Amino acid sequence: MLNVLFFKVTLLFYFLGTTFFLFNLWGRKGERLPKKPIFGNSETDSATGSFADASWSQKLAVVVTGAGFIFHTLALVAQIREAGYIPFTNLHEAISFFSWAIVLAFFLVEFRYGIDILGSFILPLAFLSLVSAAALPDEIRTLDPTLKTIWFGIHTTLSLLGIVAFAIAFIAGIMYLLQESFLKSKQFSPLYYKLPSLDLLDEWNKKAILLGFPLLTLGIISGALWAQYSIGSFWIQNNPKQALSLGTWLFYLMVLHGRITIGWRAKKAAHLAIIGFVGVVFIFVTLA
Repeated sequence: MLNVLFFKVTLLFYFLGTTFFLFNLWGRKGERLPKKPIFGNSETDSATGSFADASWSQKLAVVVTGAGFIFHTLALVAQIREAGYIPFTNLHEAISFFSWAIVLAFFLVEFRYGIDILGSFILPLAFLSLVSAAALPDEIRTLDPTLKTIWFGIHTTLSLLGIVAFAIAFIAGIMYLLQESFLKSKQFSPLYYKLPSLDLLDEWNKKAILLGFPLLTLGIISGALWAQYSIGSFWIQNNPKQALSLGTWLFYLMVLHGRITIGWRAKKAAHLAIIGFVGVVFIFVTLA
């Protein structure tokens, strides 16, 4: 089957992309890099730059990842053509789509900001996600009639895109804590100079959650409409997934309220983004 072949090729390219991105992250330890301001923005931050200014490992990582993304897209299209429906009906398909979408998010940010180092954090996550998907059953099955409604496709797509946005906030939080630790310890390793400034990372965190929250909200609403269509009720009794999804929504509502109204930001926001995404992954994997 073509989708299986494309999937395996994607795994190879994502592995190579991860390898080159990590080499760029930890390599060139002896290189002296120019200092950058502790606080900056996407226009002045010296961690940003054009693709032409990137190192050979950065360029190779981006090119290899781009090739993997193309094959991943072909794998998803081939699976849709073979199955006859959008492939979000099991954990293998959902994780594969998550991996595809987060790589797409990387390229959108890369072309907007020119920050190649983001790939050193996103590609390992995308690759490990795809490895996890490869270990799960991937057989194409006859679709349950309750899954043929448009509300199911809308629900799963929006929910997964919301998780991708929270993953970006999670990565921004990790990068923020790394950068802050370098500043507190006054040990400015080469990695410090490669990471974006603190205020840019905090901005990413906030924008990612501002994007993910409405996607999750619409995902929950469309999920309720799907339940109404399938079983005649907006709320499924004794369904832990619905209860935990609502709990996740309330958590991110609290985070946004704290950031916008109370003024939470920086380190606290980074910790909350990490905690939130870990919780989302736990719910997604254990209850899918």
